[in-house]
Amino acid sequence: MKILTVVGARPQFIKAAPVSRAIRKQADEILVHTGQHYDKSMSDVFFSELHIPVPDYHLHVGSKSHGAQTGEMLSRIEEVILKEKPDCLLVYGDTNSTLAGALAASKLHVPVAHVEAGLRSFNKRMPEEINRILTDHVSEWLFCPTQTAVNHLATEGIRRGVHLVGDVMLDAVQYNSRLANEKSGILKELNIKTGEYILITLHRAENTDDPARLSQIISALNELPLPAVLPLHPRTKGKMAQMGLAITNPNVKLIEPVGYLDMLQLEVNAKKILTDSGGVQKEAFFAKVPCITMRDETEWTETVELGANLLVGADQSKILNAVDNFTVDFTRMKDVFGDGRASEKITDQLLKDLG
Repeated sequence: MKILTVVGARPQFIKAAPVSRAIRKQADEILVHTGQHYDKSMSDVFFSELHIPVPDYHLHVGSKSHGAQTGEMLSRIEEVILKEKPDCLLVYGDTNSTLAGALAASKLHVPVAHVEAGLRSFNKRMPEEINRILTDHVSEWLFCPTQTAVNHLATEGIRRGVHLVGDVMLDAVQYNSRLANEKSGILKELNIKTGEYILITLHRAENTDDPARLSQIISALNELPLPAVLPLHPRTKGKMAQMGLAITNPNVKLIEPVGYLDMLQLEVNAKKILTDSGGVQKEAFFAKVPCITMRDETEWTETVELGANLLVGADQSKILNAVDNFTVDFTRMKDVFGDGRASEKITDQLLKDLG
């Protein structure tokens, strides 16, 4: 049995790690890295740190416009499929790599498996929303992290091949938390103390590509009253420079992007997390840290409904008010993301159906 897995961005490396471990116990996996995240700090470190095998194919597509990037990925993935002749193709999440892999496979009649199927923000201005919708509608297996995701697919008429398996991110966090405790010295390196800082991540295009939104967010960060740490995404750094924006608040410590184990340590030990990342919202929930999300909507509605996550958009006053006042009682939280065995369930289902 041969499964071809396509990844290309940092969140996908994290999700793929536990699933790859499960697959390789029972089947052959061909790993394709599109190169969507091509910076060494955003890519290579994850393969070594998370014990992911070196990719069998690195397509080196790099940064381009959405159309050019997706088109080049589609063409190059098609070549790999024709050469390897896999039994199925596995994709994760909602990036251009996800859509390119799904389209290439479906046009060659290779069945597609989508991990994190059924997520919806209901904002079609987000490229991620288009990617996830189209991928779901060409997939043979739709592996959903939550019941909400299953319900979204049913609303769109997708009921066949839908499997509620739980969240692979929970698998990854449980596996890697021990490694992070043993290996990460990031708190000491940055001279910060548990529960005394805010962790910030800022990279999503709806914020970085919109001058008004990015300006509001940077203005809020420049007024933060507490110590904060911001691992600055290369793309965000470039956009800030283009727009003449800068972090001038001495409370905000700008650092280079960090590896996943360091990131886990920063998340688990933060007082609060301020982010626009989907993955970080969930990791904050798993770590029982209050999350303030700089978006107008989220795919992870469960975290908001449970009161663990607050949406503040790009509104400067809302961001600062949440930093001052948002608190969470995690003792009352329900387990909505599964039991940490999503990777095994995905692998077992694929091998059963491909039998």
